[in-house]
Amino acid sequence: MQSNLDLDLVRAFLAIAEEKSFSRAAERLLRGQSAISLQIKRLETALGRRLIDRTPRAVSLNAAGAAFLDDARQLIALNDAAVARLSEPQLSGTVRLGTPEDFATSHLPRVLARFAEAYPAVALEVTCDLTLNLARGFREGGFDVVLLKREPASAGPGIRVWREHLVWVAASMSLLDRDGGLPLVASPPPCVYRKRAVAALTRAGRRWRMAYSCASLAGSLAAVRAGLGVAVLPREMVPPGLAVIDGPPLPALPDAEIALVSGRRLSLPARKLHEHIVRSLEQQPV
Repeated sequence: MQSNLDLDLVRAFLAIAEEKSFSRAAERLLRGQSAISLQIKRLETALGRRLIDRTPRAVSLNAAGAAFLDDARQLIALNDAAVARLSEPQLSGTVRLGTPEDFATSHLPRVLARFAEAYPAVALEVTCDLTLNLARGFREGGFDVVLLKREPASAGPGIRVWREHLVWVAASMSLLDRDGGLPLVASPPPCVYRKRAVAALTRAGRRWRMAYSCASLAGSLAAVRAGLGVAVLPREMVPPGLAVIDGPPLPALPDAEIALVSGRRLSLPARKLHEHIVRSLEQQPV
């Protein structure tokens, strides 16, 4: 006989998966830690599988928990969207969201489409820019919510919602052997990927030159496809037809993170967007 999952239990599981801590999950859900532990036991009993490995020093998903994670996200997202459509049809207002262009074009469209479907009277104003420009705009009050690239495990503000493994990309490996230094394609300063590329090459003692500087992702990719230089991209965003160099003969690149940063006094629509983005974006393992 099929059993029905209690979505409160699923929500507790998601909170632990995202916070990697029973105590922080309890704070997030406004419950006691013992109550969260009991909910996880009930969920594991219902599924007939242990989902979480817990030691005095760490909390992590085991293989079954990792397999259940995507289903859990979809269950909660579908539930919340359905409830929002029926119980909050009058929610309206404007939310100003800032995001890096590459992240906006690859991962946000479906996330924002689901939000717009759930809250059709909320107007989204989305601005794409470089991370440091977005951070400055947020400090100056230009955004309600921003997605910012940052160093992994940064002590900076915000909640990590994405992890990016960075690689070098080129139209041809022959670019690596040209005289005159490695030609780079990058956005103008301030750009996290440009900074990563220059720092890695400098540490490795490799000569380089800026061959093409363009603030547009489409323009940068066109330059790479034309063979004008080598660029840095998240591995999952490399378009078909480009060569990926993840290590020698080029220096390794440290990962980057995307953090969601929101104002302290959010309007209800902005708070709903914040919660929706946190739920929707897959948390990458550390």
